[in-house]
Amino acid sequence: MDSLSLMAVAVALAMDAFAVALAAGAILQPLTFRPCFRLAFHFGLFQAMMPVIGWLAGLTVQSFVAAWSHWIAFALLLYIGGRMIHEALGAGEGTERTNDPSRGLTMVALSVATSIDALAVGLTLAMLDVVIWIPSLVIGLVACAFTVMGLFLGTRAGALWGKRVEVAGGVILVAIGVKILLSALFLDKAVAGLL
Repeated sequence: MDSLSLMAVAVALAMDAFAVALAAGAILQPLTFRPCFRLAFHFGLFQAMMPVIGWLAGLTVQSFVAAWSHWIAFALLLYIGGRMIHEALGAGEGTERTNDPSRGLTMVALSVATSIDALAVGLTLAMLDVVIWIPSLVIGLVACAFTVMGLFLGTRAGALWGKRVEVAGGVILVAIGVKILLSALFLDKAVAGLL
């Protein structure tokens, strides 16, 4: 795999992490080093691990991953985006926020949801007989960098526009989930139509 193709794949895979980081940045007011590091590290780690897992799995689990990955990503993003919208609209001024996207199961769910497509890339690279280690590292580092950029942009937007950005962030997460689901479903129908 040449360097230009690898960077194009890495940037394409990092766009979901960037969009989610924008939404997370709106919540993390003010953005400090620890939550920024946690999200960037985990998004980068999951983006780097998923191609390796897909590559190692090869053709043995390809049909299962292809059948369910879009549903898993959709469900996770729908749940987290719905929670963000609910908390932005329903949380009062004196209410302590529970939806810190840089902690616990929320962070893990976001990491998985934004990196599921990297699993499919790993499967594809296995079929093309590409050695996975360098592409995996590049994909992880690019996702990490895009996450940091998204967090800082989201924090600035959140400081300027407040809860409206949180609602927009939740809507973005839901929209990403719907896009993943519809893309997979329409692709399945298109492939079935060709056969």
